[in-house]
Amino acid sequence: MMLKSLRGGILQLVALCLLITAPLAPVHGVIVGTEQAMVMAEYDASLARVTAALSRDDVREQLIALGVDPQLALERVSALTPAELVQLDSRMENLPAGGSLLAVLGVILIVLIVLDLVGVTNVFNRI
Repeated sequence: MMLKSLRGGILQLVALCLLITAPLAPVHGVIVGTEQAMVMAEYDASLARVTAALSRDDVREQLIALGVDPQLALERVSALTPAELVQLDSRMENLPAGGSLLAVLGVILIVLIVLDLVGVTNVFNRI
């Protein structure tokens, strides 16, 4: 008899502990669509690229030269909406990294002329 009452008391204690430790808020499951998942993946990739660009030393020095705190710039980037961040990232991808194409072609032409004058190449003798 004592064993049955002890077993019943332990069972009630375990049930009470489970009720107390169980989450009180209801949990809602939502199906995430492919489009939404792709937008979030694109947002994460854009955030990583922009953050990496802002973490480079030359960019940080330029920000400081322009009077912008690099930490504040990182905070502002993280506060952007996904559409704004993707737009910023696409603009960064389209900016020229080394200057204009004409400048690069001009430098190559000058190097070829100097090499031809020195006698290293014969590029312009064939023309």
